[in-house]
Amino acid sequence: MTGDPRTTPAALDRIARQLPEHPALIADDRCLTFAELRDEVHRAAAALIALGVVPGERVAIWSPNTWHWVVACLAIHHAGAAMVPLNTRYTSAEARDIVARTGASVLIAMGRFLGVDRLAGLDRGALPALRHIVRVPVERHEMADMPWDDFIRRGVDLDAVATRAAAVTPDDISDILFTSGTTGRSKGVVCAHRQSLAGPAAWAACGKITSADRYLCINPFFHNFGYKAGILACLQTGATLIPQLTFDPVRVFQAIQQHRITVLPGPPTIYQSLLDHPARGDYDLSSLRFAVTGAATVPVALVERMQSELDIDIVLTAYGLTESGGFATMCRPEDDAVTVATTCGRPIADFELRIGELGEVLLRGPNVMLGYLDDPQATAAAIDADGWLHTGDVGSVDAAGNLRITDRLKDMYICGGFNVYPAEVEQVLTGLDGVADVAVIGVPDERLGEVGRAFVVRRPGSDLDEKSVIAYAREHLANFKAPRSVQFVDVLPRNAGGKVVKPLLREMT
Repeated sequence: MTGDPRTTPAALDRIARQLPEHPALIADDRCLTFAELRDEVHRAAAALIALGVVPGERVAIWSPNTWHWVVACLAIHHAGAAMVPLNTRYTSAEARDIVARTGASVLIAMGRFLGVDRLAGLDRGALPALRHIVRVPVERHEMADMPWDDFIRRGVDLDAVATRAAAVTPDDISDILFTSGTTGRSKGVVCAHRQSLAGPAAWAACGKITSADRYLCINPFFHNFGYKAGILACLQTGATLIPQLTFDPVRVFQAIQQHRITVLPGPPTIYQSLLDHPARGDYDLSSLRFAVTGAATVPVALVERMQSELDIDIVLTAYGLTESGGFATMCRPEDDAVTVATTCGRPIADFELRIGELGEVLLRGPNVMLGYLDDPQATAAAIDADGWLHTGDVGSVDAAGNLRITDRLKDMYICGGFNVYPAEVEQVLTGLDGVADVAVIGVPDERLGEVGRAFVVRRPGSDLDEKSVIAYAREHLANFKAPRSVQFVDVLPRNAGGKVVKPLLREMT
């Protein structure tokens, strides 16, 4: 394919003209070709216009990975509005905060999901701008609000959609994604259409994604990766998107076998679960071609197992953050397992990269966010006068130009006067037999100021104890880096992007 449409309406129109009968989306209850997807999106956009949505307004989506999410997202763009995704794990109060801060006029929300109807607790009296709620049927259809089918029936003026879609420009706001909020209140990151499309296009090019690919999307759509590296990457390449409602290893195996999945992105814990699952040998996984991971410490052995035991041709790691549109650097198919596991690759999507004071990773380029929503002070603190985005990540660049993330500036702690970067300690501990997952934080110590505490998830059947973990760390690390205590947990708390939420670990100490 040639040419990069710089708005999502143009991208959908282009792919629907080029591949009208090609499957765009395969869900349990609905399959859509690209031509059918375009028609469904146009009807949904017409319905939004009928509800009074005007260009520049915000429309929120609070729902898991169903086909409705894809249609709603693209329909919002066609209506000239900005899409605001909400994390399905949010409490009613957290969702209300973001709907209020964005002034969303329409909320497209799930019914019951995982046994809970979170929308029932939403204080609508505190949301004067919210005019309509559309319910997506997930576990049970809720009749208190406008059901999806009734909403779609309102979409009759397709000429209005064509006019709106044609008026969308590359610099119009496409989405407002909120940071994970692992420390303090989350901030709304504002991105334009051109930015939301450029990052996924560069990411897909590194993975050599084409219309022949079938992409199993486990990452939630409400997260930058599921939305941009998922929906928008497929929209620009013609790959077929197969969304998963929730992660279940057996269902993943079934989907890979049934749909001949070729692309399977996810955090390291997902691949670890698949590799160690006793049912893995019962399924044909030979179609897998491309996997990309990141957002956490990646053991070299895991990359090698993905290549050998899952027979995945291309395994890559990448680095990005919401403020950079979700993308910044990425490994390349020719990189070896050590490079893939220990670095995040080289810049993509026209990013410049340099290391600033205190080793902070700085990024500059056309895909740096427009800014934080209604927060010029925070925007100025994040993007300096020369256009460099200050990521808050500490890293280094090797002779080949590969970025290695050492840690978050805020996660670094000082033990006896020496800086300790938990990511380095975590990387070492993943090499200890019996460790399934690990995170390290600094905890107060009267003599040394702070010392390390490791939170370890054991592999099934492992009898790993604190003494052996500390001994292993001391064998492989300088004494000041080795953790002084170990806490065993069943699971590490992670946000939607797979990053460990370390403030929650600190609450456990």
